[in-house]
Amino acid sequence: MRVQRTTRAVQGFTLIEVLVAISVMALMSLMVWRGLDGMLRTQSSLQTRADEVRTLQAGLAQWQTDLDQLAELPGTPSWDWDGRVLRLTRRSAEAPANTNTNTNTTANNDANTVASIPGASVRVVAWTWRTDPGRPGGGDWLRWQSGPLSQRQDWQTAWNTAQQWGQTPNDSTRAGQVQIHPLSGWQLFVHRGGSWANPLSSDVVTPNPAQAGNPAGRNTPGQTTPDGVRLVLRLPPGAAGTGTLSMDWVRPTLSGAPS
Repeated sequence: MRVQRTTRAVQGFTLIEVLVAISVMALMSLMVWRGLDGMLRTQSSLQTRADEVRTLQAGLAQWQTDLDQLAELPGTPSWDWDGRVLRLTRRSAEAPANTNTNTNTTANNDANTVASIPGASVRVVAWTWRTDPGRPGGGDWLRWQSGPLSQRQDWQTAWNTAQQWGQTPNDSTRAGQVQIHPLSGWQLFVHRGGSWANPLSSDVVTPNPAQAGNPAGRNTPGQTTPDGVRLVLRLPPGAAGTGTLSMDWVRPTLSGAPS
């Protein structure tokens, strides 16, 4: 008996089928790449937004802390606003570098000493908005602070340096500067006598005990510590949002909040 063997030709993919498969794979790869790229871009955008929001929140928290810690000391202004820079004298938990822990109470009560108890100290803090064409919105919200101080002479030097930093900064005064957040501008209002007003208005100036250099016992506009402060920030377009942001502060010892 003869056995016939049938040989079947082994056929592969045609050129057209290979090209179609490659095209489909390339299309799928492109779709996957675009999806991953979109996810990465979204993640980066969210991270940038979160960083800017945290930075702004930290700046606002520092602003409120500085006001909460205002140091009301005899003959030493705790607040001064000249329309451009706000200077504050605030309490500090840190002792000055040159403080002698053995200094007695009598020495601390000396006329040249700011602190009234051993180890106590203050800082001079300044806030301003400075124009910068290279920044979003055209400027930055900035904060400056001195080191801890206990001697009135050192305080006076820091107080003058803070004003110089706000008006004509140089490399020396910028050493204590921190860049808070880009702004298009800012505005301050104070609460005195039951209403909000411009802090430089003469209507908000109230009599005060006589201070050094002010024998009449009356502060000039912007130099009396208010019962409340309204901070208005103009945010430029950015990850943290845009528009106007307002924040009110009330003196912690004030009975009854300003309205």
